[in-house]
Amino acid sequence: MSSVAPDVLMRWLRAAGEASRLRLLILCSGSALSVCDLAQALQQSEPRVSRHLKILCEAGLIERLRQGQWVHYRLAANPEATSFVRGLLAQVDRRDAQLQRDASAAQAVASPAAAAGMHGAESRLGRALAGFVSAEGAPLDCVLVVGVSHPELLESAARAARRCIALAPSRRATQGARAYAQRRGFSCEILKSSTSEAPSAADLARAGANFDGVVLDHPQASGEALLRVLQETRQVVTARGRVWLFEPYDSKDASRGRVVEHPLARLRRLLGSAGLTCERLSPVEADGEHVLAALARPRAAQGAEALP
Repeated sequence: MSSVAPDVLMRWLRAAGEASRLRLLILCSGSALSVCDLAQALQQSEPRVSRHLKILCEAGLIERLRQGQWVHYRLAANPEATSFVRGLLAQVDRRDAQLQRDASAAQAVASPAAAAGMHGAESRLGRALAGFVSAEGAPLDCVLVVGVSHPELLESAARAARRCIALAPSRRATQGARAYAQRRGFSCEILKSSTSEAPSAADLARAGANFDGVVLDHPQASGEALLRVLQETRQVVTARGRVWLFEPYDSKDASRGRVVEHPLARLRRLLGSAGLTCERLSPVEADGEHVLAALARPRAAQGAEALP
């Protein structure tokens, strides 16, 4: 990093030296996000988050970027400021539970339409996940998509089914997904979940039942909470239906020696505990992200298929 004046360095340290602003810097270092996205990720009010963003902007650590009707925040383009932030964040343990929740929540609430506008094209990761679903080949009658983090995945599921229903984690994500579907010319009924976290049993009940396909796109849950989501999903999928699960994970965990159970084995165990048999499971990496992709079926369907 190039040398900077002491007063500039002190201004940066004061701006970054607060818990919420540090969390905001971490989120903005990953992608450009709106006040709405950041407020939902931090579970704080938009006025409060706006005040923190104003301090970071005035310090020169982040900048505002207008994309259509939305204003997004990202790390400042100034090389010295960027180098300072990157160096600071390199000292932060990203395995911290709060930071992991922040990252998952931010990814869930980000609008698919805004994401497309930011990157100018579909993402490689979204196309890879969509390919994982379309590889199954067989058409679906009614599909439920939980989460709209990847619009390509939503489109792939919708085009494979006669009827598609999706649950989006926020008002903005709902509007973005609807706009994306309209622009791409496919049909899907998109409902807003009651929470930005994993969908509740009431959300799933409102969507309906007897789906022959359920797609869980980055569920905002882990451990026992993810098991609960899988168990509730098992209740709405038909006996011969299919469940696709796309869960983000940190590929570096194993090298850090902190893993008690391998991610693949853990996911197989959770699927089994929820009454689902895993048929395909593989890691997918694209755009710097790592995702575990799984295809499972209700366990009862395995025995049924063996009958003459």
